[in-house]
Amino acid sequence: MARPIRLLALDDTQVKDLKAVTGRHSSPQRLVMRANIILLRSQGLSQQDVASRLSVERVVVAKWECRFRQEGMAGLQERQRSGRPSELEPAIKAAILVEAVRPPSHRTRWSTRSMAKDKGVSNATVHRLWKANDIKPHLTRTFKLSNDKDFEPKFWDVIGLYLDPPEKALVFCCDEKSQCQALERTQPGLPLGIGHVRTATHDYIRHGTLTLFAVLNYLDGSIIRHTTQRHTHVEWLAFLKQIDSETPEGLALHLVIDNYSTHKHPKVRSWIKWRNQRHGKAHGIERIVLHFTPTSSSWMNLVERFFRDLTEDAIREGSFTSLKDLEQAIEAYLADRDRNPRRYVWKAKGSEILAKIHRARISMNPNRS
Repeated sequence: MARPIRLLALDDTQVKDLKAVTGRHSSPQRLVMRANIILLRSQGLSQQDVASRLSVERVVVAKWECRFRQEGMAGLQERQRSGRPSELEPAIKAAILVEAVRPPSHRTRWSTRSMAKDKGVSNATVHRLWKANDIKPHLTRTFKLSNDKDFEPKFWDVIGLYLDPPEKALVFCCDEKSQCQALERTQPGLPLGIGHVRTATHDYIRHGTLTLFAVLNYLDGSIIRHTTQRHTHVEWLAFLKQIDSETPEGLALHLVIDNYSTHKHPKVRSWIKWRNQRHGKAHGIERIVLHFTPTSSSWMNLVERFFRDLTEDAIREGSFTSLKDLEQAIEAYLADRDRNPRRYVWKAKGSEILAKIHRARISMNPNRS
């Protein structure tokens, strides 16, 4: 007579934890296998059936079931293995960590190999220590803190538009993408293929530049645009008139723009004043309301996010034989985008951004609070 199967009962928390392990892409495969052993045993399968299903020996199933019964989830983890203790002296270990973030005056940064050579250890030792302490000297992130004396009022003015758009109004993120270069590669590159990286020649023929004026509708993601070879106040004023003509009458247009001089030109201000007076008489509200981002804070203007996508998807890796060719490529990309506009939604909390900026200022100048 067959021996009865010893059931393995799990509570809801254990089932949830085990399924989390098996469903996580970052879980090591050996840990996933152990979790599956426990889950299958809890369903009433015998140890032999579980072993057959998972293609392992029955003794493996028995081992991890025993560990789980004794220690729970902790029993499925790797245990400390015996072996020769580390012979790295504490002083050398400390130096590898401290000097990694404080390179000498003749270096901008250490590499694992240069640090290993200097300390008389292996490259793997340095790499292991840096990885364990999340030290990455090879990475650099650029930043720019605004010195605008009215930073916070401008900051909250723009953020307020994103988080609480006014009624009977449209919120537009405006800017011009200047210096769009029509670069023609001197030779055709090889296309992308399986096992083959797409290629392009390093040299090119420059056929001139274009400026793309663009307005991103924050509410629906649509784009109003115009291309030209110049970007003076004349072109900007013409684009403002285009925006005015292509949006419904009776709505206020709140424009988020940067502090570029053409945006503040006297002729531009004069036309806006005249247009607001006419619109105010007809509808009781101003037509165009300008919201200037703080200086050095282009990240607050969401149209910059669109410009990044345009550059990556349609311009940077292209080869254009003329300015007309470049203009057609940009328009083809925008026409495709118009069929399914994509919104860029502001989600970051203003207080958290300001706290981060404050921490950065303290790090740059510890003597100031």
